[in-house]
Amino acid sequence: MLCERCRQRPAVVHLTEIINDQKKQMSLCELCVREVQAESFGSVPQLNLHQFLAGLLNIDADNRNVPETAEQYQECQKCGLSEARFVQLGLLGCGDCYAHFTSRMMPLVKRIHGHKQHTGKMPLRIGGKARLAKEINNLRASLKDTVAKEGFEKAAELRDMIRDLEEEFSREV
Repeated sequence: MLCERCRQRPAVVHLTEIINDQKKQMSLCELCVREVQAESFGSVPQLNLHQFLAGLLNIDADNRNVPETAEQYQECQKCGLSEARFVQLGLLGCGDCYAHFTSRMMPLVKRIHGHKQHTGKMPLRIGGKARLAKEINNLRASLKDTVAKEGFEKAAELRDMIRDLEEEFSREV
């Protein structure tokens, strides 16, 4: 998908704004995002991502009064990105950064999403086997928690639901 603004580079950022039930979407390249940030996406000022992340990580995004901790000066072994630089850019440098900065990022991810593991979403109109598999996995997790809490009657109901879904899963084409 090309950038909706310049129509030259691939869109890498997808913005959605909903005001009074009016939805406005834009797909932009990295350069146009920077321009739009200055102009603002609509009538509401644009959120500055790196300052938002800095606030969540309790770091000054402009590097004023940044506490001098060893962790902020550690760098990713592959790309050399430091935590302070991540806060300035709002972007990680490579796939290895996720592993390197996990101890600092997981609380941030949990704060934003409510949990640490991304499970994704799936429209109801599609799904098929994938939707059933996800539902079975969710029920198995609930079953495990219920058994741990010794809720054996509820666990039996969950077990039966899992069996029914597994049968339906095996019948799906």
